[in-house]
Amino acid sequence: MTKNVLICGVGGQGTVLAAKVLSQAALSKGKQVLSAETIGMAQRGGSVTSHVRIGKNAYSPLIPAGKADLIIAFEAAEAVRNISFLKKGGTVVVNDKIVQPTTASILGKSFDAGDMLNYLKAIKANVIRVDAEKISERLGSSKAVNMILLGAAAKTGVILKEEILSALKSLVKPEFLTLNQKAVEEGFIFPVDK
Repeated sequence: MTKNVLICGVGGQGTVLAAKVLSQAALSKGKQVLSAETIGMAQRGGSVTSHVRIGKNAYSPLIPAGKADLIIAFEAAEAVRNISFLKKGGTVVVNDKIVQPTTASILGKSFDAGDMLNYLKAIKANVIRVDAEKISERLGSSKAVNMILLGAAAKTGVILKEEILSALKSLVKPEFLTLNQKAVEEGFIFPVDK
């Protein structure tokens, strides 16, 4: 059975590394993996989306609309922007943070995380809110948000924590391994709001 995971955020948040870890975790268990990133203007805070498809019935690296089992959103506005990919009964793991788009800042407008999260709940999505910023502060690194969210996503059963921890060993520099593993563990045990 194919599992489809969409990872979304903005440039610099670590979405591409998260997708690589997820892909490596599946590959290490002998599963077929197809993945693709749409990076665009990521270096300027633009949207970054990674598609990861795990299983024998995936024939294209891009997840069709309405077929994602899981969306891992590094910020709430990107979760809303990509919600059309979520299948009925799918789950959204979302960081509470909002990254204000440049266009909104120029116009003097702002997005509210609460509005975005309420929208996700209103459309009957299974929503797991994670205060990844709070956990990363406790760990002493803002760069741990991606692994915190992977850890929280492992609670869904679509991906497995042990496989993520193992994949980190081959993808992360040794001096950052302990921090990233701890971030996965913290994301997995941190209380989440459903």
